[in-house]
Amino acid sequence: MTLRSVAVILQDPVSAFEFGVLDEVFGTDRMDEGVPPIDFRVCAETPEVALDIRFGVTLRATHDLTGTADADLVAVPACKSPHGPSPAVVAAIRDAVDRGAWVLSLCTGALTLAAAGVLDGRSCTTHWRHTERLEALAPAALVDPDVLYAQDGKIVTSAGTAAGIDACLHVLRTEFGAAVTNRVARRMVVPPHRDGGQRQFIERPVPTTQADSLGPLLEWMLDHLDESHSVADLAKRSHLSARTFARRFVAETGTTPHQWLTEQRVVRARELLESSDLGIEQVATRSGFGSAALLRHHFQQGTGVSPTAYRSQHACPA
Repeated sequence: MTLRSVAVILQDPVSAFEFGVLDEVFGTDRMDEGVPPIDFRVCAETPEVALDIRFGVTLRATHDLTGTADADLVAVPACKSPHGPSPAVVAAIRDAVDRGAWVLSLCTGALTLAAAGVLDGRSCTTHWRHTERLEALAPAALVDPDVLYAQDGKIVTSAGTAAGIDACLHVLRTEFGAAVTNRVARRMVVPPHRDGGQRQFIERPVPTTQADSLGPLLEWMLDHLDESHSVADLAKRSHLSARTFARRFVAETGTTPHQWLTEQRVVRARELLESSDLGIEQVATRSGFGSAALLRHHFQQGTGVSPTAYRSQHACPA
């Protein structure tokens, strides 16, 4: 756990929502709930100059760009300026990448990363309305227009608006684990985890009503992750045909029942590895994988590390 400081680079004009997301996730003191403290720095090239938000509202940074020099994470919120980033901003971003810090962009902040030349050869994304601009700025980047967020190494880029929350929580989860992230998400009243591979567009049945929603079924599935579930059984519980159920599930969640279950079981395994001393076989059983081999396979795919390595990094002290 090395995320001790976060530096946000503001550019004129400032996007209030994306800046607010960064402040809410990384800048709000929640030590009384067991969330580790983070040194949150608001940086700009000329902090003495007020930056425009909208409707006559302005914002002043508290640090100049030297505040990014040793930050563990450098974040770039969206910026609607038609001009590219300044040479000083470009230098700060490149330095962060070169020294191995996290670099996170929200929405069109990815355009700043592209102009800095740090996305070449990397998987990345931005708001679907700006993917063509991103591709033009960084033709060597691997732009995925569909996902909520993308991570390549320690560079994370997000799509628009709410996807920025998902990307921030993803970084928080990677550094501090599921338990801490769940506390922050609970305070924000948002889901603690949405996989980055979900589509930016989620088609919903028309008309949409509470009765039609699969929400109650998803809650039930979360309570029964340790059981096996076939599409036929889930469809029967939902009073739908298997074909209609599968189509509606993808429409509401952006992924298949199997993939959704796998992702949720990885989340459950993370929680058990952090908060208990259960053996790997027991974790596999309680999270629904059934065997240590399957747990290791899916856990490695989902997190990039083995269950044992994850526990060593994130286990809560007794």
